[in-house]
Amino acid sequence: MAYLLHIESTSTVCSVAISENEKLLALKEINDGFTHAENLHFFIKAALVEASLKIEQLQGISISSGPGSYTGLRIGFSSAKGLAYALKIPLIKVDTLQAFSKSVIDLIHLDAFYCPLIDARRMEVYFAIHTKELFERQKPSNLIMNAENAEVFKLDKDIYFFGDGLDKSKPILNQIKGGHFIENFKPSAKYLISLAYKKYSLKYFEDLAYSEPLYLKEFFFAKSSDVKL
Repeated sequence: MAYLLHIESTSTVCSVAISENEKLLALKEINDGFTHAENLHFFIKAALVEASLKIEQLQGISISSGPGSYTGLRIGFSSAKGLAYALKIPLIKVDTLQAFSKSVIDLIHLDAFYCPLIDARRMEVYFAIHTKELFERQKPSNLIMNAENAEVFKLDKDIYFFGDGLDKSKPILNQIKGGHFIENFKPSAKYLISLAYKKYSLKYFEDLAYSEPLYLKEFFFAKSSDVKL
């Protein structure tokens, strides 16, 4: 029996779940802009109460590892690593795009390709393409959505698109034969549970000192000299 805490902070959704093995015990989440700093630790406490657990009973923490919001990833990782260190329990990274795909695969069970799309601002998205068995046809990448780059989605099976990068991508993806859209998909910590438990069982743990999110592209801070008043 393993009690695991799961944190999803890669987007505007702040989500926390607690599981017993692969069973969901508690879920707290909100999609109200980037409120992770205000809500994350409050949600962890509330989820523990709902699951009737004390924090000392947790045996591992999983974190949605990205790609996604730079700020959200930093807050999620800092919280997960801090708790794992304080409680002396393992940290488990779960590939965000893989977790999204698995949640949809478990829902529709079709032999097709699955493509989560995460908004990366302007016309850029983070994406991956997975098979029904969750193998990578396309590893996590960033892509500017235009007609030329859309060739990567023209495959020999139907392909399902979902995620917060879907709406802005539709004008380009409408040209893909066999393309299907799953609307209103939202990230959730509950999508981490099965992949995290598998890693926990196999003891695939992170080094707390060196574990970092998957950003895919660099984040640049503006220098004070670059800001014109």
